[in-house]
Amino acid sequence: MDIILVWTLIIVGLSFALYIGIAIWARAGSTSEFYVAGGSVPPLANGMATAADWMSAASFISMAGLIAFMGRDGSVYLMGWTGGYVLLALLLAPYLRKFGKFTVPDFVGDRYYSSTARLVAVVCAVFISFVYVAGQMRGVGIVFSRFLNVEIEIGVVIGMVIVFFYAVFGGMKGITYTQVAQYCVLIFAYLVPAIFISLLLTGNILPQVGFGSTLLGSDQSVLERLDGLSTEFGFDAYTSGALARIDVFFITFALMVGTAGLPHVIVRFFTVPKVRDARKSALYALVFIVLLYATAPAIAAFARVNLFETINNVQYEEVPDWFKTWENTGLVQFDDKNNDGIIQYRADPAVNELRIDQDIIVLANPEIANLPAWVIGLVAAGGVAAALSTAAGLLLVISTSVAHDLVKRTLSPSMSDKKELMIARISAGFAVIIAGYFGINPPGFVAQTVAFAFGLAAASFFPAIMLGIFYKRMNKEGAIAGMIAGIAITTAYIVYFTFIRTDLNSVEHWFMGISPQGFGTVGMIVNFVVAIIVSKFTAPPPEEIQRLVENIRIPRELKEGE
Repeated sequence: MDIILVWTLIIVGLSFALYIGIAIWARAGSTSEFYVAGGSVPPLANGMATAADWMSAASFISMAGLIAFMGRDGSVYLMGWTGGYVLLALLLAPYLRKFGKFTVPDFVGDRYYSSTARLVAVVCAVFISFVYVAGQMRGVGIVFSRFLNVEIEIGVVIGMVIVFFYAVFGGMKGITYTQVAQYCVLIFAYLVPAIFISLLLTGNILPQVGFGSTLLGSDQSVLERLDGLSTEFGFDAYTSGALARIDVFFITFALMVGTAGLPHVIVRFFTVPKVRDARKSALYALVFIVLLYATAPAIAAFARVNLFETINNVQYEEVPDWFKTWENTGLVQFDDKNNDGIIQYRADPAVNELRIDQDIIVLANPEIANLPAWVIGLVAAGGVAAALSTAAGLLLVISTSVAHDLVKRTLSPSMSDKKELMIARISAGFAVIIAGYFGINPPGFVAQTVAFAFGLAAASFFPAIMLGIFYKRMNKEGAIAGMIAGIAITTAYIVYFTFIRTDLNSVEHWFMGISPQGFGTVGMIVNFVVAIIVSKFTAPPPEEIQRLVENIRIPRELKEGE
């Protein structure tokens, strides 16, 4: 048996056994444990769980791939996702935790004293979560396709079974402690190969330092070498940018505010005992997140250099083993257009003979650098951990939105906790099946799919939450109209240019040169404008709601230890 497969089976198998064991140990026995782990998670553990929840397959698998192929333009993902988490931790999380509701739809429904507002929020939460979870299941399929030698579809099904087990039975309690373990696996899997490759290429043990260092045996830095190779083969210089400045701004801002509106991240701050603990766990999570995000640009640059130097202008019969292994998955394709047997990797589509799926960069990087088999198996386990941890959080949001916000709070208020828990588990089961379908039939690259989810969150939840916390005059009519307008215009724009009129998918046809990935910012602006205008021309919220909003912002409870 292939030594890489053996190591992959051992490491992935042990990690799965750990996750399932934790899920059994932490099995939820009540709705409170299922939804928010009973509100008893220590800040450090919650920080790790939040980081794992946050660093999805898009972060682990796809972000470095995007940066490797986009160069400087890929920095929008780094700036948007890290900046967005800071925005969430400072502006939203403590206030939402103080409000004391399990879910974002719960906050929207109570803050805007309306079952209609709650219903709109439920639809938005489910829609956003399904778009996001599609990328996670796709990531699982890619990992299993390569490392277990199965079809991507089979890999998605395996992931569905695992996540079904610990999400449906463990609930938030099981998910939280599983995510702590998954964070340890994924960060170790991300850093170890990065350190190895940095040492091999630059002699520096820290990838972040190696990223700006001189290559061994050369007088060029990593980025100078990369710029030279890129231009030599017809690509833009790696450190130049092709995206319009306005699009960079709008994509970055959409990712930032989309982060602050993602329901599966927000709910993590309800799992700690106090508001003070929510702030502590936010700080811990930021530290844990930075460990990966600060390493991604280095991994991207190292991978791109290795790709140019080990594949380009090489006889097909002489390519390394990793190339043909990934070729078997369909994620690497060689089309010998001139029948000379030499791989031509060029920017010009008429000449280029190589297609590389950008989602494989992190997973293939250890093989490209010829690292030991156990490192390759470790990366496989890390990729699965990243995808499953976020998928579980998203599935819980979906089940909670259906069972708690739709059925319990809207359709059947007298329902018992036991029946609500059963409906939550059934909803999670159906959600796993639907998520698996989208994982098999994804609407784009993992990170692109996730970027759409961020845009939708930016256009729907963020304005409703911000106005709900900081503008006591905001009423239900304004919030409902804003959410509907924001998510409707953003969805229409994304669908039109991504799926309907792909022939118009270029800057000159976009509104003000803004791409579908960045249009969530426009949707957010529309939401704010519509919400404020409608609220101005309709009745103000009741006095008790206005007093509630003031109480959320006044930190007097903190003096008492809250």
